[in-house]
Amino acid sequence: MLSIRMSRHGTKKRPFFHIVVADSRSPRDGRFIEKLGTYNPLLPREHDKRITFDKERVAHWLKVGAQPSDRLAKFFAQAELMKPRERREQTKKSQPKAKAQERMKAAAAAAGEGGKPAEEAAAS
Repeated sequence: MLSIRMSRHGTKKRPFFHIVVADSRSPRDGRFIEKLGTYNPLLPREHDKRITFDKERVAHWLKVGAQPSDRLAKFFAQAELMKPRERREQTKKSQPKAKAQERMKAAAAAAGEGGKPAEEAAAS
């Protein structure tokens, strides 16, 4: 399966990425099929050199079936090369565990009871 993804270059704390088409099994910075452009996250968002890519080649690879990474799908949607992806729901792993949820509910209930003004507490 082909993927359109970023390959990291640059030095420590100074990232610079090449936008490449690669086999999904190859390593991030390893072998790729074609270089499509560059992405420099250190430049301001308005800068025209922040992200550059060949629209015709990207359209070709999307048509052939290459899957872009989430970040690149965002960039391609802004360039109107593809439809924007819908946001995903949180996965089970990213949700708090059952015990943590119980503790949060207990803390919220305690804060709700303790947070009442003295007049309301006396009235109830």
